[in-house]
Amino acid sequence: MIRRPAPERRPEPTDEQLLAFEAAHTPGAHTGTKEIAIRHELGIHPARYYVLLGRLIWLEDALRIDPALTNRLRRLAIDRKAEQRRRHHT
Repeated sequence: MIRRPAPERRPEPTDEQLLAFEAAHTPGAHTGTKEIAIRHELGIHPARYYVLLGRLIWLEDALRIDPALTNRLRRLAIDRKAEQRRRHHT
């Protein structure tokens, strides 16, 4: 049996890196292009990126790093949640 070396794991991106990436790739970024960039530039799976970003925007550190972006992302998250509630209660 041929053993392949395990792929190198990069450390997860910092809060600063996540917010800088998001600021550089939105709004209007094509989803497929952004997902490729997430894998290439940050070295993580897009689903993991969105989990990390979704948690980060509710932390005070995110406001310290980039208040305008953090507040915009918070508003979008609140709007998405409200839309989901409307769809489920209709």
